This record gives sequence, structure tokens and C-alpha cells, in this order.
Amino acid sequence: MLKRLFDVVLSLIGLIAISPSLLLISILIKLDSKGPVLFIQGRVGKNNKDFNIYKFRTMRMESNKKGLLTLGNNDSRVTKIGYFLRRYKIDELPQLINIIKGDMSFVGPRPELRYYVNFYNEDDMTIFKVRPGITGLASLKYRNEVELLKAAKDPETYFIKTIIPDKLKYNKEYIKRRNFFFDLKLIGLTIIKVITK
Repeated sequence: MLKRLFDVVLSLIGLIAISPSLLLISILIKLDSKGPVLFIQGRVGKNNKDFNIYKFRTMRMESNKKGLLTLGNNDSRVTKIGYFLRRYKIDELPQLINIIKGDMSFVGPRPELRYYVNFYNEDDMTIFKVRPGITGLASLKYRNEVELLKAAKDPETYFIKTIIPDKLKYNKEYIKRRNFFFDLKLIGLTIIKVITK
């Protein structure tokens, strides 16, 4: 109950406080490339239910047709403003709306595409006991995921066979350790990582 109250109150305060910045970012996205301001994509959330996640659009239109994975920070599909938004995780600010709606939390397993969830085993499904989060143990471990994928000989196989199982290990560890103060610690570590990147 405390976690949910914290999520909603902080999200509302955050959206109000940064609303001028959100407007400016929206204008820059529209000036930089054709397409909508927001990127909306189906992800899997609590209780293994699908929901739509909101992000600022950082890639050119129809980039998904060229693959689901982003390969490196210099992926040609990423726009100029998109590179900046991704670098500092600004593209994820619209997920405050997801938190208010109850789809997500500040801390939890990152929500995955249904396509990749289909590779989970029965034990892996335990991560759906909680709301997915903007950050978490696995997110901190794999902040450089796009660069790891770029360096892989077969990015898709590497993601499925190596990164997904390791992320699941960290997500299960989070579920075992989760409490309000642990969440605060992870939020603090995330802020430090973003600032010092």
C-alpha cells in the first residue's frame, strides 16, 4: 500500500513539475523527424497481462520492421534528439502516466515484449507477481544492453539465450528482497547512474 501511494504521489508531482520540459521535448521530437511524439508499445505486466507502455519516440517511423532490438547507441534508426533522450533515460518520462494508471511502478522488473515472454519457463512467471518498473536490479545491471547487443555476433540469440535468463535471475532476486526502503535505494542508484553517465 505504501509503495503504491508513493508511486502515485511522486508521479503526479513529477508530471506537474516537469510539464514545461515535457512540452519542449515534444516540440523537439516533432522538429527532428516525422511521426508522433509518443511511442506506444505492448508489454507484459502484472499477472501476465498486456498493457501499453508510453515512451517519447526516439526512432524513425516503422523502425520496428527492421528488428525489435536496438543495436548500439548509434543505431541508424535512432533520431538525433532520440540519441540524447535515450542516453539520459528521458525517453522514459511518459511512463509516469503508466505508473498513475497502475500499469507500472517506479521499481520492479522491466516489462518485456510478449514475443520474448514466450521464451520464459514456468518458474520465470513468478516475476509477474509484481508491477513492472521503470528501474530495478536487472535494469541497473544492463544499462549498457544496447552496446552488448551491438557487439554480439547474433544479437537476437544472445538476447534470448544470455541476457533474458540473467535478467530473470536479477528480477527474481528483487522479488525476494523487495521492500519500500530497498526500492528507495534502487531509485537512488538509478539517479546516480544517469547523472554520472
